[in-house]
Amino acid sequence: MPLKKILSTGLYLSILFFACKPAADSKEESAIVADAPGTPVTVTEVMQGDLEETVQLNAISAFLLKTPVNANATGYLQTVDFKLGDFVRKGQQLFSLKTKEAESLGNTLKILDSTLKFEGLIHIKSPGSGYVSQLSFQVGNYVQDGQQLATISDNKSFVFLLQLPFELRPYLPANKTLLLTLPDSSHLEGHILSTLPQVDPTSQTQQVQIGVNAKTAIPENLIARIKLVKSARKNVLYLPKGAVLSDDIQQNFWIMKMADSVTAVKVPVKKGMENAEKVEVAAPNLALGDKVVLSGNYGLADTARVNINP
Repeated sequence: MPLKKILSTGLYLSILFFACKPAADSKEESAIVADAPGTPVTVTEVMQGDLEETVQLNAISAFLLKTPVNANATGYLQTVDFKLGDFVRKGQQLFSLKTKEAESLGNTLKILDSTLKFEGLIHIKSPGSGYVSQLSFQVGNYVQDGQQLATISDNKSFVFLLQLPFELRPYLPANKTLLLTLPDSSHLEGHILSTLPQVDPTSQTQQVQIGVNAKTAIPENLIARIKLVKSARKNVLYLPKGAVLSDDIQQNFWIMKMADSVTAVKVPVKKGMENAEKVEVAAPNLALGDKVVLSGNYGLADTARVNINP
């Protein structure tokens, strides 16, 4: 074979070899990228349901009516027929009292005739029904006429007192019933009884009395959390709050929506109503069940490869 022809063939093969090599390298690089591990994330779904915007407030339990039990004579207490904290009924005997005169007369009659039994006791009864919240004297104590011996907290006057910021007053008409959460996580349903026609000059709060139907006795000064509904919407599309991201100035919001099983894309959104747990997605029109990154979404690129954790 002529030398010229051999050189031409060799040159052609060299050109063909170097021309094909970048394509092979490109395929290898694509394979490496495809096999690269994604960012570990968890996902959630777009859900539909009712959404409420609420504010949490505190209310304190109290007995509005506290009736004093007073001595009706001067003398010595002979009996105390209850314990502090007991529930007593109207007309129930609470104390018995003997005056100095009765004590002296009883001793004189005993000397004259030992068969005579003169008690000379004055019985003091409960002026109302409720719990004994204060007891000031014991058996043997000397008391004055009209002196307060105990206090009865009227169980029918039991309420929760809410100090409502005046700017939240317009929301009261929409909250005919209120949910109260006690420190032991139990719940009570309450209703507004009355609103005090004055505002505290310092805190600018207005006292609201809330009645409850409790099956068990609730102590005074117990703090309950009240959920006051400011607005509500039905059948909206929403996401957990952690799925919606924002910039530093809280003006632009977006989500990382799953385009397929391994790719998350950035989708700008507009928020509607929100509360402590959920955010309404007002725009764009997402489909019920769309998968959105919930955790691991912070700092992801516009189109990011992810690895979904169970």
